[in-house]
Amino acid sequence: MKRTDIDFPSGGVSCRGWLYDPDRGRPSPCIVMAHGLGGVKELRLDAYAERFAAAGYAVLVFDYRHFGSSDGEPRRVIDVRRQHADWRAAIAFARSLATVDAARVVLWGSSLSGGHVLRLASEDPSLAAAISQVPHVSAWAAMRAGRSGATGRLMRLALLDRLGAMLGRPPRYVAAAGEPGDVALMTAPEAQEYRDLVPPGFAFNPTIAARSVLSLMLYSPGRRAHRIQVPVLMQVALRDQTTPPEPAVAAAARIPRCELRTYPMGHFTPYLGDAFEQFVADQLAFLRRHVPPQT
Repeated sequence: MKRTDIDFPSGGVSCRGWLYDPDRGRPSPCIVMAHGLGGVKELRLDAYAERFAAAGYAVLVFDYRHFGSSDGEPRRVIDVRRQHADWRAAIAFARSLATVDAARVVLWGSSLSGGHVLRLASEDPSLAAAISQVPHVSAWAAMRAGRSGATGRLMRLALLDRLGAMLGRPPRYVAAAGEPGDVALMTAPEAQEYRDLVPPGFAFNPTIAARSVLSLMLYSPGRRAHRIQVPVLMQVALRDQTTPPEPAVAAAARIPRCELRTYPMGHFTPYLGDAFEQFVADQLAFLRRHVPPQT
């Protein structure tokens, strides 16, 4: 197994990431991965990718434009449509590689990107499968989960930042995660666990442009669940305070070929320790059933 740096164009700039090659001597099925709200690939996506590559899969991990190692100004702006375009560009790039079996591309997402993979799977039946971990499926449910006395201040900042963008001003930034009552995108009691994903010594800026709220507040990818034709593994944390479990379970019931797995834990637990081992084991078992590394 080897990992190389890669880049591909999207929206006129370069998205960057890693390609894991299992070095099997023939084209391999490929798993395309990106992070959730404000996350970058160094926040534990490498741990998942290494397990998949060791099992015989090629893995393409990328950062969205405006984030991480990818280009795009201003920095740390979440735009759902642009992130969807980045996913499509990553899929096309993966399919162009000689080491990848273009007919067997799998999408993997977690939290916000768990919603992205559902949305992309609903429009691309040529995908081999999708894995959606603790997914965002309902804007209304997420907003209710994060509701606090600071919601009005966050919306005011979001509107001011959008107006500033129209006037060419730099973004107003807010914390990606904060305590209940803070002006932040995630304020559930578990939100501070976001910091546990940052590796020691890694320079990570945990702020997001406030205008991002306006892109997220109407984003409910679960509405298109019934259109998904490919096999889906949906992994739902029943104590999730950030992306509430009930809408995800309901969305899974509308996906014709969905395998639903539930776990008695919170939103950020699956990235670390024993919970990570359980989640990745279930993902590998799903992959072996639907997209085995050897045909």
